[in-house]
Amino acid sequence: MHLGEVLERRAITVVFQPILALADGGIVGHEALVRGPAGTWLESPTALFAAAREGGCYEALAIVCIQETLKAFAANGSRGLLFLNMSPRLVQRRGFDPGRARRFLEALALPPASVVIELTEDFPAITMRHLRESLLLYRSMGFRVALDDLGEGFSTLRLWSELRPEFVKADKHFVRGIARDAVKRQFLRSIHHIARRCGSQVIAEGIEGAEDLRAVRRIGVAMAQGWYIGRPGATLA
Repeated sequence: MHLGEVLERRAITVVFQPILALADGGIVGHEALVRGPAGTWLESPTALFAAAREGGCYEALAIVCIQETLKAFAANGSRGLLFLNMSPRLVQRRGFDPGRARRFLEALALPPASVVIELTEDFPAITMRHLRESLLLYRSMGFRVALDDLGEGFSTLRLWSELRPEFVKADKHFVRGIARDAVKRQFLRSIHHIARRCGSQVIAEGIEGAEDLRAVRRIGVAMAQGWYIGRPGATLA
């Protein structure tokens, strides 16, 4: 199957990974992840979006993925928050129609407040002013914002400072093995401290064992995500 067929058939599979609230142990939401057609060279999201960039249809694919994700979330009962991956390039593009977006969500019975725009690490060619203005529009509709992979590079720290997201995701590099690594624990404590001052909630990504989950909980982080909590699946946890 080639990319044109994927777009024409909307041949996207959506899976959901649960996000745990550490205060009460409940599932607060899910991150949506997309896959291309199973058994093909486009199954991996990395290969899928790389092909779309090379073919000049990145935005078209991203919009199909967003629409199919929202439909899948609604079809699964739309419990809790949906963390919806979006490139800053897509967020700041011109031509976004709030009325059309509202109608689409209303048809699915999804309130914008249930959707968190998770800004991915695809940062090239960002115009910070345009991105801020675009997010103001999304936020005025009720959407919230999360910043992915905090700590992976200096650009994410600048985005945190400039955009003041409601959620920040601590990069899995600083979470895996945290129970046995004092430096990682101090790094996460610092993120947690800054987040409290900024009004953000921290989500620790990459939890793969009970010890790391206990360590993150002791630090006071709000939420956690990873294979130990739940692997991506076709239904909501």
